[in-house]
Amino acid sequence: MTCSEYQRLFEACASAREILNEQRAEIFRSPSVEEATVDEVLRSQVKYAQAYLVLRNHVDSCLGCRAVAAA
Repeated sequence: MTCSEYQRLFEACASAREILNEQRAEIFRSPSVEEATVDEVLRSQVKYAQAYLVLRNHVDSCLGCRAVAAA
């Protein structure tokens, strides 16, 4: 079992990824893409990358999470 901080960070990461995927799908469905939409997707990519990095750093530094990952 992972720690509660991992669960919180994982949920934030999953939420950021879901938003990014929805925005990407919207771009693929649309024949014309506005610059603002592209900027939104780029911001979402950054948010997802940051959330994932925080999650990975937590796993690397948390003794409980490292024990679970090693098992």
